[in-house]
Amino acid sequence: MQFRLKTSSRFGLAILALWATSAVVAPAFGEEAKIVQTDDAYFKDGEANLARILQQQPNTKRAKNVILFVGDGFGVATMTAARIFEGQQRGVDGVSNLLSFEKFPHAALSRTYAHDSQVTDSAPSAGAMLTGVKMRNNMEGVRGSAEWRNCGGTKGKEVTTLAEVAKSIGMSAGAVSTARITDATPAALYSHSANRLWESDADLSEEAVSNGCIDIARQLVEMKYGDGLDVMLGGGRFNFLPATMADPEYADRKGKRKDGRDLTADWLKRYSNSGAYVWNLDQFKALNPKNQTKVLGLFEPDNMKFDFDRPKDKGGEPELADMTTFAIDAMSSNPNGYFLMVEGGRIDHGSHANNAYRTLTDAVAFDKAIKAALAKVNLDETLIIVTADHSHALTMNGYPDRDNPILGLVKEKGKLALGLDGKPYTTLGYANGPGGLKDGVRADLKSVDTTDPDFIQQALVPLTSETHAGEDVAIFAAGPWAHLFQGSVEESYIYQVMNHALQASARLEGKK
Repeated sequence: MQFRLKTSSRFGLAILALWATSAVVAPAFGEEAKIVQTDDAYFKDGEANLARILQQQPNTKRAKNVILFVGDGFGVATMTAARIFEGQQRGVDGVSNLLSFEKFPHAALSRTYAHDSQVTDSAPSAGAMLTGVKMRNNMEGVRGSAEWRNCGGTKGKEVTTLAEVAKSIGMSAGAVSTARITDATPAALYSHSANRLWESDADLSEEAVSNGCIDIARQLVEMKYGDGLDVMLGGGRFNFLPATMADPEYADRKGKRKDGRDLTADWLKRYSNSGAYVWNLDQFKALNPKNQTKVLGLFEPDNMKFDFDRPKDKGGEPELADMTTFAIDAMSSNPNGYFLMVEGGRIDHGSHANNAYRTLTDAVAFDKAIKAALAKVNLDETLIIVTADHSHALTMNGYPDRDNPILGLVKEKGKLALGLDGKPYTTLGYANGPGGLKDGVRADLKSVDTTDPDFIQQALVPLTSETHAGEDVAIFAAGPWAHLFQGSVEESYIYQVMNHALQASARLEGKK
């Protein structure tokens, strides 16, 4: 007991001594903090950004034009990786780099779920943006009450697209895509179908034929609103050519159509004065946007090439930026304005293949198209919106060094990061897809060049094709009424802002 008391006494004295020492150096109550980090680069950047935002004034003029940029599958993870990739390709700091549209003054989050699914496909997501209505997966331009692949059941359930309204009030309207121009996203501009895959008459079911449903390619050429669509550029040539006709670029391929119709000839017949049909780069370059304002361009039988592969194309293909520029030039002569949708369609396809290199190079090409548009238009009268229709199961992981190649193996403080299996891993990976584990075993990437254009990223769940993902995507906007994009909104709200900016519905009502 005596030993305990002695130890306790010594401990108490030590505490008193410590308290006395700390009391001497402790700050006095009421002392004011000093902001000492004002010379820090991050701090200065934040100050400048705040000053810029404080000076913003909303533009509430009626928009003359609207351009909707849709990066197919361009989710936030893909956008972030593309930002880093683009910067690193130019030899600058990737993480602090900004893509062109990330400098826009207004942004929001878009909730992308479909009427019947937590994760949407491209048809109902594009449809939501263009009609203000959520739809079922795999369907085009019809209400959520319509049934998939039931042509007869869609009658009376069609919804009106913004392009159809635009044409009805005398505006120009068109779409540019690196996918088939009859594929899900561009088709949402003009089509109404119980199945997004009914792109040619050869795709129609017996029920669809018996109920008089028309394929998507024919709906494009025969669009009844106003004088029809103005500029449609992309892939999908085989949906317009008869099965008896050889493709002009590939002698071993033919069209798909069973009705014997050449819809490219029908296009030229309908627009005999200002129409043009082109299928290769030289023909595209020869177009004159001043007098050829009704242009159908089909540069591949199927989707256009990935941007990385485009220079090797046999017939030559224009890049997305050049198609965007032409569409703007061709439609700008209309005093009533225009509505243009531009799709970076193959961003999506790269991710479906777990091929991050082609995903990112197409994302950079998409950003280049946005830059081209910004150089052409006056944001005082043109609303530009940049968004995605949905995300992908792509993720950025690990703690890679700041300058680590975005397509490379993760290095932390210069050393390879290893999983519990003793193998390195890449910064970018997928939750599922063709790169999925084989028999539960992950390949060793130590001697693999993961920056190679043909490298397939590793994935967790093996699937033939990687899936979309369901998290929110970003919306960026500049121009008239861009400030209406705030907070978290439904994907279908994008239609409401575009319609309001153009006063499209009001102008349509005013004609009655």
